[in-house]
Amino acid sequence: MRAIPRRTSEPWRVGVLFSRSGCTSVIEETQLRGTLLAVEEINASGGIHGREVVPIVYDPASDPGLFASCAKRLMVENGVTTIFGCYTSSSRKAVIPVVERLNGLLWYPTPYEGFEFSPNVIYTGPAPNQNSVALCRFLMQHYGSRFYLIGSDYVYPRESNRVMRELVRDNSGSVVGETYLSLRAQHRDFLPVLCEVRRLQPDVIFSTVVGESTACLYQRYSDTGLDPRRMPIASLTTSEAEVMAMGADVGQGHITAAPYFESVRTPANSSFVACYRKRFGNDQPTNMCAEAAYFQVHLFAKALAEANSLETDILRSAVLGLEFDAPQGRVSVNETYGHADLWTRIGRVDSRGGFEVIEQSRAQVRADPYLIESGRAL
Repeated sequence: MRAIPRRTSEPWRVGVLFSRSGCTSVIEETQLRGTLLAVEEINASGGIHGREVVPIVYDPASDPGLFASCAKRLMVENGVTTIFGCYTSSSRKAVIPVVERLNGLLWYPTPYEGFEFSPNVIYTGPAPNQNSVALCRFLMQHYGSRFYLIGSDYVYPRESNRVMRELVRDNSGSVVGETYLSLRAQHRDFLPVLCEVRRLQPDVIFSTVVGESTACLYQRYSDTGLDPRRMPIASLTTSEAEVMAMGADVGQGHITAAPYFESVRTPANSSFVACYRKRFGNDQPTNMCAEAAYFQVHLFAKALAEANSLETDILRSAVLGLEFDAPQGRVSVNETYGHADLWTRIGRVDSRGGFEVIEQSRAQVRADPYLIESGRAL
């Protein structure tokens, strides 16, 4: 029998771990904004059972080791059990042992490579069946079957490229080249890669480059004179934030698969975009990671209202199966895997730096992080 919590006006304290400095801060800053915007909305509507949500925010500076130490500090010193955070898979994998050992709950709002489950994580970014499968099918139908893979050198790009490589080869395509560069790669580092691309002439470049290096890749591509109408860069992570950093003229014509783009037409998104721009500046676009960071806090609030407890085992039970009208459309938390069931969309960068949605699912796509149900046939 669940104990009845004592009445109190103490705030609900939660941890927030997104980098405001370092090589991935260009996107993590927007995840922080999405998180804080949702918290402000919840508190403005009266909090949860009359108690405000108070975020305790640390800057792990794009360093997986600091993510782990900050997570431990949040849980041991600040008494936090729920943490919103992490962008890279390296940072997530650094934090998971901490939340598993101390029985916390990490909410992770970033596209990731799949093939993972933890009872101490709620995954609200897309798994491979919600982005990679549709992207591979689209590219092979519209551009061709010869792929060149390029990524940042850590777990997410290597594992995502493994999935893409298997999808391509299982559907009679080929990978003509594969290269990895440092997370801190600069413009000069991409020149030999793009010279190789020019020599090999693939039909498409599949990029899992992340952080500040993303703009360097696309800018160097543009400088080299390659044509996105014939050989686009296709990505799972290049969003409005990265396009803003590289310039709309550089990004135009390239392709991303994501559950959300700022151009999505839903009532919830109209409100989200208006509130985000009012809060952070009219020139600041939303993006897929900011949107996931935003809606996961609202999912948390719904679960907390039901559970009236931050105890992880109680709260997680309340989260599983929950639904929410997110900016991307209605989403839910898959009871089998603790992953969000999300929309699948393909977008192409337009002349203003936004994305034109050129293909989308008819409804949310059930998360299948191990590609058990989805398989590898396109």
